[in-house]
Parts: sequence; structure tokens; C-alpha cells
Amino acid sequence: MERQESRRRIVGDERESLAAEYARRYDAGSSIRAIAAESGRSYGFVHRVLAENGISLRARGGDTKRRNPN
Repeated sequence: MERQESRRRIVGDERESLAAEYARRYDAGSSIRAIAAESGRSYGFVHRVLAENGISLRARGGDTKRRNPN
């Protein structure tokens, strides 16, 4: 994933492309914080892009289905 200039506005097709990439990574198990760090964007930006595109966000604490119950 390419790091973005954090102050530049992302709109239109570029924003849709980022949303698809972020959604793919988030659905694969990456956290919003990890996506933000790797892309050079803020947590808020990544969260907003995912929410704007109807992605169902996990509850705080991550995906509990993968945790070992022991």
C-alpha cells in the first residue's frame, strides 16, 4: 500500500479506490490503526472512509471469533 500525503484531499474515483482497498484489508482482519499507519493517513480518515462506504465496523477489541477461549 502506498503512503499518501496526509494533508491532500482525497475525492472522487481516488477515494472510491482507497475505500475498496481499505475495506478489503479491514475484512481480511487488519485493524483501522494498522491500515492508517501503513497508508500514512489518520485513524479518523480511515474510519470515516470505511463508514461512508457502509462497511460494518468491528466492536472495540477486534475480532473476538479468533481468540482462544482458554
